[in-house]
Amino acid sequence: MYVCDNCGQESAKWLGRCPACGQWQTFREIRVAATAAPRRGAMSAMPAMPASGRDVGRPVPLAEIHADAEPRMDLLDAELNRVLGGGLVPGSLVLLGGEPGIGKSTLVLQTVLRLTGRKVLYVSGEESARQLKLRADRLGAVSAASPPGLGAHLLVVCDTSLENIFAHIEAERPDLVVIDSIQTMSTAAVDSSPGSLAQIRECAAALLRYAKGGGPGIILIGHINKEGTLAGPKVLEHIVDTVLQFEGDQHHLYRILRSQKNRFGSTSELGIYEMRSEGLRPVGNPSELLLTDNQEGLSGIAIAAAIEGVRPFLIETQALVSTAAYGTAQRSANGFDCRRLNMLLAVLEKRVGFKLAQKDVFLNIAGGLRVTDPAMDLAVIAAILSSNVDTAIDGDVALTGEVGLSGEIRPVGRIKQRVAEAQRLGFSRIVVPAANVKALDPRAYKIAIEPCRKVEDALRTLFG
Repeated sequence: MYVCDNCGQESAKWLGRCPACGQWQTFREIRVAATAAPRRGAMSAMPAMPASGRDVGRPVPLAEIHADAEPRMDLLDAELNRVLGGGLVPGSLVLLGGEPGIGKSTLVLQTVLRLTGRKVLYVSGEESARQLKLRADRLGAVSAASPPGLGAHLLVVCDTSLENIFAHIEAERPDLVVIDSIQTMSTAAVDSSPGSLAQIRECAAALLRYAKGGGPGIILIGHINKEGTLAGPKVLEHIVDTVLQFEGDQHHLYRILRSQKNRFGSTSELGIYEMRSEGLRPVGNPSELLLTDNQEGLSGIAIAAAIEGVRPFLIETQALVSTAAYGTAQRSANGFDCRRLNMLLAVLEKRVGFKLAQKDVFLNIAGGLRVTDPAMDLAVIAAILSSNVDTAIDGDVALTGEVGLSGEIRPVGRIKQRVAEAQRLGFSRIVVPAANVKALDPRAYKIAIEPCRKVEDALRTLFG
């Protein structure tokens, strides 16, 4: 039969365009067993699922179900704990995805190396045990000079058979299992090659059943396809409890850990890491690293007070406006939605009167980050106009505010945290929406708060 790689739609014949998701050239041929007997025989080789943790008998009323709050497993990584919602929930299935070489295996390996009080089983389907040992030595956690016994809690097995993995879990009884990667695993229950959609779906479902039946927490490492989404995305995302996306530009130092789905916490959290030769270092205060010290006198730079999840940080917004060298003006944005950039340029032309139709506009968010906070709008507009008139904005001014289609500056959330962060970093002024001022007490802050109702008011405040 044929299965769509993008959404999992099945078909008895090959189709050029998937009728479910509309993608082209996504149907792949898979082999299915002729009868169900081999499937039952293969699944019988797996260990019996533990009965603890769930009721498998009659349906019971919700009021009779006892759900004691289990303590989360502290992963000794503040950024990872924050994105997971406070730590790893026992019996949960976490999927970590990202581009090749971005640092997925490094992040997981350096995390489990710290868990000296827990027994961890690391299942590698891509690297040999010697390669993992060399990676651990490079991270500086386990080496010849390390104290005896350090790293003894981490058990490494190189296998791709799901039945053998279950046997290892039953024999070792670990507190945490790492599968690197789910695309290399295979089970005899499905007659297809490893990495196919049917294999990924069956392996992930079997691991979920085992984890929910009282088994250990399981972390799956997954690849992404050329579109930047997880391979077999809809199949895996529906099965697992938490989906983490590890992203970033390989030419920049910073990596972003986002939560796209989390049954045990918020999906708006964000973790920031700095890539070093000895591994990934959690960045507890990203504002100080994302701001440039030598921006005095440079046009096209504005500082935005943004929030990702519940973390406020100040980020540098850079813009360049130049005369279009070719007939059609270019619009390019790194780390910002290009469609929103076009909307803001239309607001500038219609409501403020700046003619930018025949000029190229390039926008960049410093540090290789991608920010989705709508409060970045005011800083984007200020940076564009600063570059257009070649006039620098004072380096001690921060901006926050969402710009509407009529040119008004709309209020933003968590205004107190934004102002407090700007004050902590030494800024003397912050431009905020006028509607947010009533929630602030200017006497409680040393920073000057300047309210603005329209884009014209903000530009008058910045440029006079």
